[in-house]
Amino acid sequence: MLPILSGRIQTRLFLLAVVGSAVTAVLVPLLPLDGPLDERYRAAFGVLAAVAVLGVGWELLYHLLMQFRWEKDWPTLFGLVTVIPEAALLWLLLRGDAVPGVAAPPLVAYLSHVAVVWVAVWLVANGPMRVPLLRWRFRGGRLL
Repeated sequence: MLPILSGRIQTRLFLLAVVGSAVTAVLVPLLPLDGPLDERYRAAFGVLAAVAVLGVGWELLYHLLMQFRWEKDWPTLFGLVTVIPEAALLWLLLRGDAVPGVAAPPLVAYLSHVAVVWVAVWLVANGPMRVPLLRWRFRGGRLL
């Protein structure tokens, strides 16, 4: 069964909250960010929260675009490369101070954080997530 819109949104938010938070917690001390560690964590988790909020809007856009495809779904590789427009838009929003409470980190730190989190989330969604959540696929990707 194909994931439905609400299932894709639930899965995205769940994976960002669980996998994204774990990866961010491990990655922050390694990122080239300035300031005390608590401020670095605050900035990184602010970016992660902005990715989650913006991601809901992206899912709506992707859902619209998928209506023009015969299968009404993306190939798996498209799910991986969608990080490019999402990361670019978020970077522009962060640089333009459009995200309240989240300052734009240095570009290298931002790209490293987003790339590592995105690959980790994508890998878990396409592999290990299917083991503990056996019925996930049959419920259209919905978790609740």
